[in-house]
Amino acid sequence: MTVRIRPVPRREPGVLPWRAPAARRGGWWQSCWVLAWRGIRPSIRNGEVLTAILAPTVFTLGFYVPLARVMNFVGHGSSSYAQFLMPMIIMQAVSFCATAAALRSASDARDGLDARLATLPIPSVAPLAGRTAVTGYRIVIAVAAALVSGHVIGFRCYGTWPQTAGFLAVAVALGVMLGLFGDLLGALSKSPEATTQMLTLPQLILGMVSTGFAPVEQFPSWIQGFARHQPVSAFVDTMRALAGDRPGYATAPTWAAVGPGIGWLAAGVLVFGGGSVLVAVRRRR
Repeated sequence: MTVRIRPVPRREPGVLPWRAPAARRGGWWQSCWVLAWRGIRPSIRNGEVLTAILAPTVFTLGFYVPLARVMNFVGHGSSSYAQFLMPMIIMQAVSFCATAAALRSASDARDGLDARLATLPIPSVAPLAGRTAVTGYRIVIAVAAALVSGHVIGFRCYGTWPQTAGFLAVAVALGVMLGLFGDLLGALSKSPEATTQMLTLPQLILGMVSTGFAPVEQFPSWIQGFARHQPVSAFVDTMRALAGDRPGYATAPTWAAVGPGIGWLAAGVLVFGGGSVLVAVRRRR
Protein backbone atom coordinates (compact mmCIF):
# COMPACT_ATOMS: atom_id res chain seq x y z
CA MET A 1 0.00 0.00 0.00
CA THR A 2 1.30 3.42 -0.94
CA VAL A 3 0.97 6.29 1.54
CA ARG A 4 0.99 9.78 0.09
CA ILE A 5 2.29 12.41 2.52
CA ARG A 6 1.50 16.05 1.86
CA PRO A 7 4.09 18.56 3.00
CA VAL A 8 2.93 21.12 5.55
CA PRO A 9 3.13 24.65 4.08
CA ARG A 10 5.83 26.69 5.76
CA ARG A 11 5.06 30.20 6.87
CA GLU A 12 7.33 33.14 7.28
CA PRO A 13 8.50 33.94 10.82
CA GLY A 14 6.23 36.36 12.61
CA VAL A 15 3.24 35.82 10.30
CA LEU A 16 0.05 34.52 11.87
CA PRO A 17 -0.76 31.05 10.50
CA TRP A 18 -4.27 32.06 9.45
CA ARG A 19 -3.17 35.28 7.81
CA ALA A 20 -0.86 35.32 4.81
CA PRO A 21 1.30 38.37 4.05
CA ALA A 22 -0.59 41.35 2.78
CA ALA A 23 1.13 41.15 -0.59
CA ARG A 24 -0.60 37.80 -1.23
CA ARG A 25 -3.89 38.63 0.50
CA GLY A 26 -5.31 41.61 -1.28
CA GLY A 27 -2.71 44.30 -0.71
CA TRP A 28 -2.01 46.75 2.07
CA TRP A 29 -5.69 47.44 2.75
CA GLN A 30 -6.13 43.88 4.04
CA SER A 31 -3.82 44.58 6.97
CA CYS A 32 -5.56 47.86 7.70
CA TRP A 33 -8.98 46.21 7.62
CA VAL A 34 -7.93 43.41 9.98
CA LEU A 35 -6.54 45.90 12.50
CA ALA A 36 -9.61 48.12 12.17
CA TRP A 37 -11.95 45.17 12.68
CA ARG A 38 -9.96 44.32 15.80
CA GLY A 39 -11.23 47.56 17.35
CA ILE A 40 -14.70 47.65 15.80
CA ARG A 41 -15.80 44.09 16.57
CA PRO A 42 -15.72 44.30 20.40
CA SER A 43 -17.07 47.86 20.53
CA ILE A 44 -20.67 46.81 21.13
CA ARG A 45 -19.77 44.27 23.80
CA ASN A 46 -17.42 46.52 25.78
CA GLY A 47 -19.75 49.53 25.77
CA GLU A 48 -17.84 51.84 23.40
CA VAL A 49 -20.82 52.26 21.07
CA LEU A 50 -23.13 52.94 24.00
CA THR A 51 -20.69 55.54 25.32
CA ALA A 52 -20.49 57.23 21.92
CA ILE A 53 -24.29 57.49 21.92
CA LEU A 54 -24.76 58.58 25.53
CA ALA A 55 -21.94 61.14 25.68
CA PRO A 56 -23.60 63.69 23.31
CA THR A 57 -26.88 63.24 25.20
CA VAL A 58 -25.17 63.99 28.51
CA PHE A 59 -23.38 66.99 26.99
CA THR A 60 -26.68 68.32 25.63
CA LEU A 61 -28.39 68.04 29.01
CA GLY A 62 -25.39 69.37 30.90
CA PHE A 63 -24.94 72.45 28.71
CA TYR A 64 -28.40 73.33 27.43
CA VAL A 65 -30.53 72.88 30.55
CA PRO A 66 -28.56 75.19 32.90
CA LEU A 67 -27.51 77.76 30.28
CA ALA A 68 -30.50 78.19 27.95
CA ARG A 69 -32.56 80.52 30.13
CA VAL A 70 -29.58 82.67 31.11
CA MET A 71 -28.27 82.99 27.56
CA ASN A 72 -31.73 83.74 26.16
CA PHE A 73 -31.91 86.58 28.67
CA VAL A 74 -28.47 88.10 27.99
CA GLY A 75 -28.56 87.38 24.24
CA HIS A 76 -26.54 85.12 21.96
CA GLY A 77 -27.30 86.32 18.42
CA SER A 78 -29.10 83.19 17.18
CA SER A 79 -32.78 82.36 16.83
CA SER A 80 -32.50 79.97 19.79
CA TYR A 81 -29.81 78.83 22.18
CA ALA A 82 -30.10 75.32 20.74
CA GLN A 83 -29.06 76.71 17.36
CA PHE A 84 -26.16 78.56 18.99
CA LEU A 85 -24.98 75.67 21.18
CA MET A 86 -25.19 72.77 18.73
CA PRO A 87 -21.67 73.13 17.22
CA MET A 88 -20.18 73.03 20.72
CA ILE A 89 -22.11 69.85 21.54
CA ILE A 90 -20.61 68.24 18.44
CA MET A 91 -17.19 69.57 19.41
CA GLN A 92 -17.41 67.94 22.82
CA ALA A 93 -18.74 64.68 21.38
CA VAL A 94 -15.87 64.25 18.91
CA SER A 95 -13.36 65.35 21.56
CA PHE A 96 -14.58 62.46 23.68
CA CYS A 97 -13.86 60.13 20.75
CA ALA A 98 -10.38 61.62 20.45
CA THR A 99 -9.72 60.81 24.11
CA ALA A 100 -10.72 57.21 23.44
CA ALA A 101 -8.31 57.16 20.47
CA ALA A 102 -5.50 58.44 22.68
CA LEU A 103 -6.17 55.76 25.27
CA ARG A 104 -6.13 53.04 22.61
CA SER A 105 -2.86 54.31 21.13
CA ALA A 106 -1.18 54.63 24.53
CA SER A 107 -2.36 51.16 25.58
CA ASP A 108 -1.04 49.57 22.38
CA ALA A 109 2.33 51.28 22.83
CA ARG A 110 2.56 50.39 26.54
CA ASP A 111 1.60 46.75 26.04
CA GLY A 112 4.14 46.27 23.25
CA LEU A 113 1.56 45.59 20.55
CA ASP A 114 3.02 48.25 18.25
CA ALA A 115 6.49 46.75 18.65
CA ARG A 116 5.18 43.29 17.76
CA LEU A 117 3.25 44.59 14.76
CA ALA A 118 6.41 46.32 13.56
CA THR A 119 8.03 42.89 13.07
CA LEU A 120 5.25 41.65 10.77
CA PRO A 121 5.30 42.04 6.96
CA ILE A 122 2.61 44.72 6.95
CA PRO A 123 2.81 48.42 6.04
CA SER A 124 4.28 50.64 8.75
CA VAL A 125 1.14 52.78 8.86
CA ALA A 126 -1.30 49.85 9.03
CA PRO A 127 -1.75 50.07 12.84
CA LEU A 128 -2.28 53.83 12.58
CA ALA A 129 -4.76 53.40 9.73
CA GLY A 130 -6.64 50.74 11.69
CA ARG A 131 -6.90 52.91 14.80
CA THR A 132 -7.98 55.90 12.70
CA ALA A 133 -10.72 53.83 11.08
CA VAL A 134 -11.99 52.81 14.52
CA THR A 135 -11.93 56.45 15.61
CA GLY A 136 -13.89 57.45 12.50
CA TYR A 137 -16.44 54.74 13.26
CA ARG A 138 -16.96 56.19 16.75
CA ILE A 139 -17.09 59.74 15.40
CA VAL A 140 -19.89 58.96 12.95
CA ILE A 141 -21.94 57.41 15.76
CA ALA A 142 -21.24 60.33 18.10
CA VAL A 143 -22.14 62.97 15.49
CA ALA A 144 -25.38 61.14 14.67
CA ALA A 145 -26.28 60.96 18.37
CA ALA A 146 -25.43 64.65 18.80
CA LEU A 147 -27.70 65.60 15.89
CA VAL A 148 -30.57 63.61 17.38
CA SER A 149 -30.05 65.29 20.75
CA GLY A 150 -29.84 68.69 19.09
CA HIS A 151 -33.02 68.05 17.14
CA VAL A 152 -34.84 67.31 20.40
CA ILE A 153 -33.87 70.68 21.91
CA GLY A 154 -34.70 72.58 18.72
CA PHE A 155 -31.63 72.61 16.46
CA ARG A 156 -32.28 72.59 12.71
CA CYS A 157 -30.10 72.89 9.60
CA TYR A 158 -31.43 75.84 7.59
CA GLY A 159 -28.73 75.88 4.93
CA THR A 160 -28.78 74.35 1.47
CA TRP A 161 -27.94 70.71 0.90
CA PRO A 162 -24.28 71.51 0.05
CA GLN A 163 -24.02 73.63 3.19
CA THR A 164 -25.53 70.85 5.31
CA ALA A 165 -23.11 68.36 3.76
CA GLY A 166 -20.29 70.76 4.55
CA PHE A 167 -21.51 71.02 8.14
CA LEU A 168 -21.38 67.23 8.52
CA ALA A 169 -18.02 67.00 6.74
CA VAL A 170 -16.47 69.60 9.04
CA ALA A 171 -17.84 67.77 12.10
CA VAL A 172 -16.35 64.43 11.00
CA ALA A 173 -13.07 66.01 9.85
CA LEU A 174 -12.76 67.78 13.19
CA GLY A 175 -13.13 64.45 14.97
CA VAL A 176 -10.53 62.81 12.73
CA MET A 177 -8.09 65.66 13.33
CA LEU A 178 -8.53 65.44 17.10
CA GLY A 179 -8.27 61.66 16.86
CA LEU A 180 -4.92 61.96 15.08
CA PHE A 181 -3.74 64.35 17.77
CA GLY A 182 -4.80 61.93 20.49
CA ASP A 183 -3.21 58.99 18.67
CA LEU A 184 0.08 60.86 18.35
CA LEU A 185 0.02 61.90 21.99
CA GLY A 186 -0.73 58.36 23.14
CA ALA A 187 1.99 56.83 20.97
CA LEU A 188 4.57 59.25 22.37
CA SER A 189 3.55 59.09 26.04
CA LYS A 190 2.83 55.32 26.23
CA SER A 191 0.80 56.06 29.37
CA PRO A 192 -3.02 56.06 29.25
CA GLU A 193 -3.23 57.95 32.54
CA ALA A 194 -0.84 60.72 31.51
CA THR A 195 -2.46 60.98 28.09
CA THR A 196 -5.90 61.57 29.61
CA GLN A 197 -4.57 64.33 31.85
CA MET A 198 -2.72 66.01 28.99
CA LEU A 199 -5.88 66.07 26.85
CA THR A 200 -8.24 67.31 29.55
CA LEU A 201 -6.63 70.68 30.28
CA PRO A 202 -6.50 72.03 26.69
CA GLN A 203 -10.10 70.95 26.09
CA LEU A 204 -11.21 72.66 29.29
CA ILE A 205 -9.42 75.96 28.66
CA LEU A 206 -10.08 76.27 24.92
CA GLY A 207 -13.67 75.07 25.28
CA MET A 208 -14.67 77.44 28.05
CA VAL A 209 -12.89 80.49 26.61
CA SER A 210 -14.52 80.21 23.19
CA THR A 211 -17.63 81.30 21.34
CA GLY A 212 -19.14 77.85 21.81
CA PHE A 213 -21.14 78.72 24.92
CA ALA A 214 -21.44 82.50 24.69
CA PRO A 215 -20.78 85.18 22.06
CA VAL A 216 -17.45 86.96 22.24
CA GLU A 217 -19.13 90.17 23.45
CA GLN A 218 -19.97 88.43 26.74
CA PHE A 219 -16.28 88.02 27.62
CA PRO A 220 -14.14 90.68 29.34
CA SER A 221 -12.45 92.99 26.86
CA TRP A 222 -8.95 91.81 27.77
CA ILE A 223 -9.67 88.23 26.67
CA GLN A 224 -12.00 88.83 23.73
CA GLY A 225 -9.17 88.67 21.20
CA PHE A 226 -8.12 85.22 22.35
CA ALA A 227 -11.72 83.99 22.54
CA ARG A 228 -12.43 85.22 19.00
CA HIS A 229 -9.35 83.84 17.22
CA GLN A 230 -8.52 80.58 18.99
CA PRO A 231 -9.10 77.25 17.16
CA VAL A 232 -12.22 76.08 19.01
CA SER A 233 -14.01 79.35 18.21
CA ALA A 234 -12.98 78.99 14.56
CA PHE A 235 -14.39 75.44 14.39
CA VAL A 236 -17.62 76.43 16.12
CA ASP A 237 -18.14 79.52 13.96
CA THR A 238 -17.55 77.48 10.79
CA MET A 239 -20.17 74.88 11.72
CA ARG A 240 -22.56 77.60 12.86
CA ALA A 241 -22.30 79.38 9.51
CA LEU A 242 -22.78 76.15 7.54
CA ALA A 243 -25.78 75.08 9.63
CA GLY A 244 -27.56 78.37 8.93
CA ASP A 245 -30.41 79.89 10.90
CA ARG A 246 -33.76 81.56 10.49
CA PRO A 247 -33.93 84.72 8.35
CA GLY A 248 -32.45 87.65 10.21
CA TYR A 249 -30.16 85.51 12.36
CA ALA A 250 -28.10 83.50 9.91
CA THR A 251 -24.42 84.16 9.25
CA ALA A 252 -23.64 83.89 5.55
CA PRO A 253 -21.23 80.98 4.89
CA THR A 254 -18.66 83.21 3.22
CA TRP A 255 -14.97 82.42 3.11
CA ALA A 256 -14.39 84.96 5.89
CA ALA A 257 -16.78 82.98 8.10
CA VAL A 258 -15.68 79.42 7.31
CA GLY A 259 -12.09 79.97 6.14
CA PRO A 260 -10.39 80.15 9.57
CA GLY A 261 -11.97 76.92 10.75
CA ILE A 262 -11.10 75.07 7.54
CA GLY A 263 -7.56 76.43 7.73
CA TRP A 264 -7.12 75.18 11.31
CA LEU A 265 -8.55 71.81 10.26
CA ALA A 266 -6.17 71.42 7.32
CA ALA A 267 -3.17 72.45 9.41
CA GLY A 268 -4.13 70.08 12.22
CA VAL A 269 -4.58 67.10 9.91
CA LEU A 270 -1.23 67.77 8.22
CA VAL A 271 0.70 68.28 11.46
CA PHE A 272 -0.85 65.55 13.60
CA GLY A 273 -1.28 63.12 10.72
CA GLY A 274 2.29 63.69 9.57
CA GLY A 275 3.59 63.29 13.11
CA SER A 276 1.67 60.04 13.57
CA VAL A 277 3.00 58.64 10.29
CA LEU A 278 6.55 59.64 11.25
CA VAL A 279 6.26 57.86 14.61
CA ALA A 280 4.87 54.74 12.91
CA VAL A 281 7.68 54.67 10.33
CA ARG A 282 10.42 55.25 12.91
CA ARG A 283 9.06 52.40 15.03
CA ARG A 284 9.75 49.97 12.16
CA ARG A 285 13.45 50.87 12.09
